[in-house]
Amino acid sequence: MCEAHDTGNCTEHSAGHGGEHLMGRRALLVTGTATALTLGTVTFASAEERQPPNESGEETEVVRGTLPTGSPDFVYLPVEVPRGVREIHVAYTYEKLPVPPGTQGNALDIGIFDERGTELGGRGFRGWSGGARTEFFLRSDDATPGYIPGRIRPGTWHIALGPYTVAPQGLPYEVTITLKYGEQAPTSKPAYPPERAKGRGRAWYRGDCHIHSWYSDGKRTLAEIAAAARAAGLDFINSSEHNTHSAHAHWAPEAGDDLLILTGEEITTRNGHIVALGMDGGTFVDWRYRARDNRFGHYAREVRRAGGLVVPAHPHATCIGCNWKFGFGEADAVEVWNGPFTPDDEVSLQSWDNTLQADPRNWTPAMGNSDAHSPADRIGTPQTVVLADDLTREAILAGIRAGRSYVAESAAVSLDFSAAGGRGRHAGIGGRLDVDRDDEVTVRLAAKGVPGCTIRFVTDQGTLFTSAVVPESGELTAEWRTTASYASYVRAEVRRPAQVPQLPGPLAAFTNPIFLGP
Repeated sequence: MCEAHDTGNCTEHSAGHGGEHLMGRRALLVTGTATALTLGTVTFASAEERQPPNESGEETEVVRGTLPTGSPDFVYLPVEVPRGVREIHVAYTYEKLPVPPGTQGNALDIGIFDERGTELGGRGFRGWSGGARTEFFLRSDDATPGYIPGRIRPGTWHIALGPYTVAPQGLPYEVTITLKYGEQAPTSKPAYPPERAKGRGRAWYRGDCHIHSWYSDGKRTLAEIAAAARAAGLDFINSSEHNTHSAHAHWAPEAGDDLLILTGEEITTRNGHIVALGMDGGTFVDWRYRARDNRFGHYAREVRRAGGLVVPAHPHATCIGCNWKFGFGEADAVEVWNGPFTPDDEVSLQSWDNTLQADPRNWTPAMGNSDAHSPADRIGTPQTVVLADDLTREAILAGIRAGRSYVAESAAVSLDFSAAGGRGRHAGIGGRLDVDRDDEVTVRLAAKGVPGCTIRFVTDQGTLFTSAVVPESGELTAEWRTTASYASYVRAEVRRPAQVPQLPGPLAAFTNPIFLGP
């Protein structure tokens, strides 16, 4: 066992046949940067070398150790996989030690990379479940949700451990690796959902682009998500599992003429999360970097090369690692409303609004999504309503990228927002009204499904118009007149009654801006 004076990582490797050996800190190797460490290698006998053969057709190794406080973001456990393996099964446990008040306890994530290696952005990724599962398996024809089925090839595989938080006493863990021998089943070619549904031509389409299923840390099946999306009145959704594309190949049966399913990922870094929206099916984008590593721009371009959009998620969320640190220069849109409206959404909304004047010709649109994980989370609350030429991947992403969208708390809420100037000129959400600075501009919002709310028109100076309370019918049309010299842009908000004095009430809906001026 480890000696008390050894302050480095101490790992006990207990072989399945009864042998034991220790790996002290000298077995801990730096890989590339200080954010990753590699442990000593676990080896198995090949199918030919196992004499006599194991009657069960499998072999198990157990690795135990303790990660110290200040551990790197990722610790890799190499496993030599011999020929003749048909399935890899991994289980792990760790101790959740008591900690003083205000101190973070232990949390340990897990995933795996195959013989192609752990290189950042490489091809070796074979799955990630974070902290959602205590075990997983991979075969050529099947895998645990979150993991990628495929051939089990011989070579050095790596189990990836992610110490999300570590208690002051350290993080004791145990990893059990079981190799099952035999013939591998044939692999099948993945089929991804179609990129087109039966639309209504140029129209407003409703979508929720941030939803989690049991392919990461969600509690719903894909079929349950699709049914909930249809019940919520949605036209499109986006697959956005944490750090894995494993769900992509399973969505096709849930798509239909009435529901477009886009394929993406929630890229969960330690300095913020990104919804990669509408990428090519089967695309994986790496998440193992921080803002200090200067890698975000590279992977943002990877998302766009795969046809997707880069959307920072819940940028002011308070969970560990969720707060956005990368800046917005690479963002195609930003998720400023995430789930039921809370104070961090208000901060995100105001922070986004503060960017609109910086470069009105190159602004970043806003969107909202549910981030639904469990059946208690309402899919489509909120939802992004996009003006698109049709219900296709290309058209929906183009509408979001252009800011032709508003965000509503449900399908019961609809908005019609526009600005009109002299000589019959007009512009809608995300557009620019080309008028002289002193020309009179009429701003108009028709809202439905928002009884008891108020309408606000927000400009670069702040809120310059607030309507009367919307009657019980839920419908109200508000108009306001201004000029481009007085308001360089205007956007609309629909707010519920205030819950805290001197603060605005929760959002029921809001729009992207209309810019005013030449």
